[in-house]
Amino acid sequence: MADAGPIVIGHRGASGERPEHTLEAYARAIDQGADFIEPDLVMTKDGVVLARHENEIGATTDVASQPAFADRHRTKRIDGVTVSGYFTEDFTLTEIATLRARERIPALRPASARHDGAFAVPTLAAVIALVEAKERETGRPIGIYPETKHPSYFASIGLAMEPALASILVANGRSSRRAGVIVQSFEAASLVALRRLVDVRLVQLLGPPAERPWDHVVAGDRRTYADLARPAGLAGIAAYADGIGPAKELIVPWDAANRLGAPTALVADAHGAGLLVHPYSFRNENAFLPEEFRRGDPSDPSFPARHGDAAAEYALFFAQGIDGVFSDFPATAIAARDALSVAGAARIG
Repeated sequence: MADAGPIVIGHRGASGERPEHTLEAYARAIDQGADFIEPDLVMTKDGVVLARHENEIGATTDVASQPAFADRHRTKRIDGVTVSGYFTEDFTLTEIATLRARERIPALRPASARHDGAFAVPTLAAVIALVEAKERETGRPIGIYPETKHPSYFASIGLAMEPALASILVANGRSSRRAGVIVQSFEAASLVALRRLVDVRLVQLLGPPAERPWDHVVAGDRRTYADLARPAGLAGIAAYADGIGPAKELIVPWDAANRLGAPTALVADAHGAGLLVHPYSFRNENAFLPEEFRRGDPSDPSFPARHGDAAAEYALFFAQGIDGVFSDFPATAIAARDALSVAGAARIG
């Protein structure tokens, strides 16, 4: 992992260049120098832990084109939202193994979409095996930064994620604080449950300010993510977690015109509470950048997919003193971190 400067976490792998949550996306992130890779976790019908951003896989696999699974289409309530599609919990691992990954946002990432159909949907065990092989190949430690997705929902259908995740970490010798694992979740209850099972580092994710974690909704807790980002909320998080993973706008807000505002005190407040700060998600495309860092002609149909000045966004956030970034383009993040190191060395010199 990085000896100095913020860590770079391959967000769903190098998901700006390969279909997300595939072994190929993770390998590319590692080859680019990412310190950690991030597999989001969901469950199969037979209790296997998969790497997928969501349990609904209609947009990220070819499941809808397979006649054998036409009868699996469902409409469900997931964390209070009505979702229609194909859900991992309705498939066994054997069935999942017949699927192939697809690019989630092909209009913005056509180069990645050219790999549609080439890659499988991996289990967490396969991701760990890849990391171990890459550690042997590169001679450097590579961290794993999994996220439990919809843990309250999965528990409600008899597929509790935490025991399954803990079992895999223990079986692979990755259950201690020195094992290069950080587990993240939007739901504090999931992190607290994991704390009882394994001794890995934990990170509380913080979403858009006005929203609430789903376990808060279930419990009748009225606190929003904005509340959790205040000093009292951070002190509470520090009782069970090692860090926070805030949405970028909690650190540097932007207005309705997508223009940046003044940075908040969140980083300083979190550090004051003894918490690491790893914001998400950093992407190169104009569609995801603030107005100040977009480049090109907005009237050009390709403008949203074109890359803006992502390096400037990294520089802005590094200047706030953050400890790491979740990046779809790890190579860009590492180049920005290297530039920061060079600038720091020049100032010292």
